[in-house]
Amino acid sequence: MQCAPPDYSDTQGLARFRFRTLTEACFFLLKIEKASLACSWLARAPVTTAVELSQPPDTALQVALTSTGLRAMGVPDEVLNGFSAEFISGMAGEDSRSRRLGDIGDNAPFRWQWGGEGAVPHALVMLYAKPDHFAARKATVQQEIREGGFSIQTCLATSDLGGVEPFGFTDGISQPAIDWNRERALTGEDQLEYGNLLALGELLLGYPNEYGKYTDRPLLARQQQSLPPAEDNADKVDLGRNGTYLVFRQLRQDVRGFWRYLSEKGSSLEEGRRLAQAMVGRSMSGAPLVPPVEHPIAGIGKDATSKQLNGFTYDADSYGAQCPLGAHIRRANPRNGDLPGRSRGTFSRLIRMLGFARGGVRDDALASARFHRLVRCGREYGPGLPPDQAVRPAPPDNPERGLHFICLNANIARQFEFVQNAWIMSSQFSGLSQESDPLLGNRQSSSGGLPRSAFSRQCENGVRGCLRDVPQFVTVRGGAYFLLPGLRALRHLASFGAYS
Repeated sequence: MQCAPPDYSDTQGLARFRFRTLTEACFFLLKIEKASLACSWLARAPVTTAVELSQPPDTALQVALTSTGLRAMGVPDEVLNGFSAEFISGMAGEDSRSRRLGDIGDNAPFRWQWGGEGAVPHALVMLYAKPDHFAARKATVQQEIREGGFSIQTCLATSDLGGVEPFGFTDGISQPAIDWNRERALTGEDQLEYGNLLALGELLLGYPNEYGKYTDRPLLARQQQSLPPAEDNADKVDLGRNGTYLVFRQLRQDVRGFWRYLSEKGSSLEEGRRLAQAMVGRSMSGAPLVPPVEHPIAGIGKDATSKQLNGFTYDADSYGAQCPLGAHIRRANPRNGDLPGRSRGTFSRLIRMLGFARGGVRDDALASARFHRLVRCGREYGPGLPPDQAVRPAPPDNPERGLHFICLNANIARQFEFVQNAWIMSSQFSGLSQESDPLLGNRQSSSGGLPRSAFSRQCENGVRGCLRDVPQFVTVRGGAYFLLPGLRALRHLASFGAYS
C-alpha cells in the first residue's frame, strides 16, 4: 500500500531542493542571549518550506539548532533526551567521538575557530539568495537576529565557484535520490544490486528507513495538537517528523600544497593532474574513472549525462585497476549491494551468503552502501585557484579556501559517523593498510602506531605504485551537529522559552 508523501509545508526546503539556484549564501552561527526574545523570533522566522513553487524564490532562510541551543531555549530534558545521543553530546562532546571522526592532531576541536569547548553555537541561520538579492536580505536578517535576542558568533561567507570545489574538481555530482512519494516497498529484504534510491526515512525523521524501521525521536503526549501524529504510535505526536539532523564541518583546503605536492611527485603539472584524478576517482570535469554499466541503476536518471557521471559501480574493478581502491569517491560511496558482487538467482545468492563465492578479496570489508548514504548540501568558501596558479609562489595575501561541508541524515551514527570513521578515516578500508582518504585523511598514526599517510594505485604497466608520507591537505576549522526541525516542531520548541 502506498503511503502518503511528507507534508512539504512542514519541511524545511533545504532537505528537498538544496537551493543550488541560489548561488549566494552565508551562515550565521548564533548564541542565545535572551531566550524569550530568541524563541519569539524562532516562532515567527520566515523559514522557506519544501513546497514546490512555480518559480524558485529569490531568497531562502533555514533554521537549525544544537542541543546546547535547545537547552538555552528551556527545552526540558525529558524532551531533549528523545533525540539521538550523538546530537545531544555534540560533534566535539567526547574524546572517543573525536578519535572516530579523525578530529585529532591538527583537526582537534581545541584548535577549531568554532564548535569546540565553550564555542558551540546555539543556532544556525542559513541564508541563500540570488546575487542581486543577497546583500539587502543579509542586512535585514542580520538586524532581525540581533534584535531577536541573539548575538552573532560568526558569519561564514561562501563562494560561487561554478560547481567546482577549491581543489578544482567538479563537485556535487553524486547524490542519493529520495523516495519522496514513498513508492518503494520497505520489506527489509536484501538488495543484491547497488541502487541510488533511498527510503524517505534515511533523510527525514518520522518515516521508515532502509530497514523498514522508524528512527528514534521524541514522541510526546497526544494533547500536543500543534505537532503531527506519529505514524508508528497512534497515541503520540511526533516532534521529529519532517525534521532531520544537519552535520556542519568547516574544512580548510590547502590548495597550493595539494597541487605543489602532486606536481613534484609527478614531475610535471600534467602528471600531477593524473595523480589528483586517481586520488579523487574522477576526472576534473567529473567523469568517473570507471565506465558506466549497461544495466539501469535505480535512482539514477536515464539521460546520457546521469548515466555517464553516476551510472556506474565497481563490480568490474574489484582490484582497483581503473579507480584506486582508496580513491575518495570509493570511500564516500562504495556503490555495493547488501551482499558482495552482483549475484543473480537463489543459488548464487545462497553461495554468497555462506561465504563461498569468488568475489573480490576485499568485498567482506565493505558494508552495504544503502544504509550509510548522506544528502550533501555544502558550499565552498574563498576564491578559486586553478592548478597552474596554485603551483606558483603564494602572494603575501593568501586567502583561506575550503568547504563548508553540510550533510543531512536521519541517523548521525549510522550515516555520517559511520562513513567518516569506517570509510574516510579508516586504514582498513577495502583491505588497504596505512592509508586514509587521500583528500580528507588526517595522516595521524593509528592506535597501533602504523602510519596512515600512504596512497596506492595500480599504474599503467600493471605495477602497483605507492606514495608515502602524503601531507594533510584538509584541516577541520569548526563543526557541530544541528537539528533542522520541521516547522511545526520549530514553533513547538520555541514555545518552551517564550516566557522565560
